[in-house]
Amino acid sequence: MADPEQQVRDWLTAYTAPTTTVAHLLCDRHDPARTAVTEVAPDLSATTLTFGDLAHRSTALAAVLAGRGVGAGDRVATLLPLGTELTVTAVAVWRLGAVLVPLPPVLAASAVDQRLRQAAARTVVCTGDQTAKLAPDAVQAVVAVDRDAPAAETGQAPEPAAAAPDAPLLISHTPGVAGPPRQITVPVRALAAFHAHHHYGLGVRDDDVYWCFSEPGDPHGLYYGLISPLLAGHACLHLRAGFDPELTLDVMETFGVTRLAAAPTVYRALRTATKTLPPEIMVRSLASNGDALRTDLTDWALGTFGVGISDHYGNAESGIVAVGDGHGGPLTALPGFTLAVLDPLSDTPAETGTVGRVAVDTATSPAWWFDGYSDDPLASARRFSPDRRWYLTGDTGTVDEYGAVHLTRRDGEVIITSGYRIGPYDVESVLLGHEAVDEVAVYGVPDPARGALVAANVVTAPGVSPTPELAEELKRLVAERFAEAAVPQRLTFVAHLPKTASGKLRRNRLRASAA
Repeated sequence: MADPEQQVRDWLTAYTAPTTTVAHLLCDRHDPARTAVTEVAPDLSATTLTFGDLAHRSTALAAVLAGRGVGAGDRVATLLPLGTELTVTAVAVWRLGAVLVPLPPVLAASAVDQRLRQAAARTVVCTGDQTAKLAPDAVQAVVAVDRDAPAAETGQAPEPAAAAPDAPLLISHTPGVAGPPRQITVPVRALAAFHAHHHYGLGVRDDDVYWCFSEPGDPHGLYYGLISPLLAGHACLHLRAGFDPELTLDVMETFGVTRLAAAPTVYRALRTATKTLPPEIMVRSLASNGDALRTDLTDWALGTFGVGISDHYGNAESGIVAVGDGHGGPLTALPGFTLAVLDPLSDTPAETGTVGRVAVDTATSPAWWFDGYSDDPLASARRFSPDRRWYLTGDTGTVDEYGAVHLTRRDGEVIITSGYRIGPYDVESVLLGHEAVDEVAVYGVPDPARGALVAANVVTAPGVSPTPELAEELKRLVAERFAEAAVPQRLTFVAHLPKTASGKLRRNRLRASAA
């Protein structure tokens, strides 16, 4: 077996060769009889495409897009759920050397318009029910796909276009702190990084059934739910429905899922809904990314599924760069990446045990691909050290005597109140220890006197009524089990917490609604 670091370099060389086409890498080179996409409906019926089907359908759609004037470098937006149509469209766009701009179908018309103009995407591929969201002056061409009928237009598709290593592959979006979403331009050379995570981080094998439970607007879903499986010649499994714990287990049982990647909130919901696991569910691994993964959750998974939940570390700008064991152990950098902790005040490595800034050493990370936000140079500058050697993740951590990195918390979620730095994780852990609490989200609310107030939205357990007495009891619990300074000044009982379609908590929405 090849040395992992050498394997990543080999992938990088192969995927950035002058004559390489993305369509070849993700589709045409694979066994045409092998399954490429399985789309599952709420009733558990499935639509399956082989790589041969994908090649045929994406070539036909590429001909339609070329007939609408799409060529190399043009931006093509989609308003499609993860599944067969998005996969076909993505490969069709890349056949032309064009740039994919995937947008979540749940976006309102104004949000769609803003992102289309921001990305300069003049062609949109969507389902018919999404066309009403498109302003006539914002787009030049609209292709409404019909999953049950052949394309109404035919034409000659051009030969697949070769793409340079730095040519844009797709444009994803990440929420801005105080402005519009920022654009992340993902280059072709990022394919090697995505493959590294699929192979070494997730450990997906040819005989696995892999399910990345995510949504099309989530970069993680695009990177690891669509691109990396196709790159490796593996099938993508997609559920054409919103999150439901029982349906999730039904899909895992019916389709024999062996490796699942999902947000921590998905696992928490599964824990609440699951008493006993169907014997047909036999997973080899469970992976998590996004929100903090608590050890009690991975302990539950170990007792229920027979395997723990590994914690996959990264963000939209970097992709996954390291993996933790889910029990608070150190992060192990993926092949192709070097992780470090910098001194809080200088761009030099921190002393052992000193809390500092978690960073990626781009100079020694051949798989590194993010160069900055194309539309926000100031935000880009804040992400890198002045010499651009260090990419600053925005998180904090320590390094041990062996040089391993231990994550403490995500810096963007730290609440600074009256000079105290409060991590949501610490407060949430205390509140979740109360039998009356089912779910909780802790966040900061701007306050002119204290800088921020600690706020908590609490979902009570079934059968428990929210009362002022319970609120005071929960506050006392935080004071007793963590710190007086961390007691939520605002504690609100709610029916549910805002989440994405993949179950990831929307902390930014909580902050915005409370501001």
